[in-house]
Amino acid sequence: MPNGKVLQLWGMSEMQAGTFTRPGDPLAVRAGSAGRASPGTELRIADGTTTLSGTEGELQARGASVFEGYLENAEATTAAFTPDGWFRTGDLARLDAAGNLLITGRLKDVINRGGIKFNPTDVEAIVANHAAVAQCAIVPMPDPVLGERACCFVVLKPGAAVTLDQLREWLTAHEVAKLKWPERLEIIDELPMTPTRKVKKAELAARLGRKSE
Repeated sequence: MPNGKVLQLWGMSEMQAGTFTRPGDPLAVRAGSAGRASPGTELRIADGTTTLSGTEGELQARGASVFEGYLENAEATTAAFTPDGWFRTGDLARLDAAGNLLITGRLKDVINRGGIKFNPTDVEAIVANHAAVAQCAIVPMPDPVLGERACCFVVLKPGAAVTLDQLREWLTAHEVAKLKWPERLEIIDELPMTPTRKVKKAELAARLGRKSE
């Protein structure tokens, strides 16, 4: 497609196309964001019902394409909406000054280490660039003192090996704060994936729960 342009779209089963980039957008916008809200859709970044400006928070939406609720599941429907009527997508995101959406992670992936919450996505990206690592995922593991700590699951490249200390040295070299370091390393043959190639982090976390019992 010599005359084609790459565009991005963000959506969910609960609301179809929430945002998309436009053909006339600069390449940096089309390649680096999910675009602006679709017609009839409103977006906000919030902490609960408090709207945040310029910072990361939960992506919430409302508009003509947002569903009314889950069939015969009033409890799930209530949990999915804020008291003032916005749908809680569960995504972590930011909106830039032009209203372009930047997805940064999932709210359920946030690790709460002794009351300090962080999204491990940026740490995963750095670990994934280590010479020994083919794939990785960082998930919370239960801790009796801090509530949660971070565990890094790694799939190694053929013939490679890595230790937790080596990963910490790698993170130190990339100036990652110690509070975000994984405190346990699990080497596995493959990461559990959905049909759309998303890591099943809940399944990894469940393995840790079983091991800690």
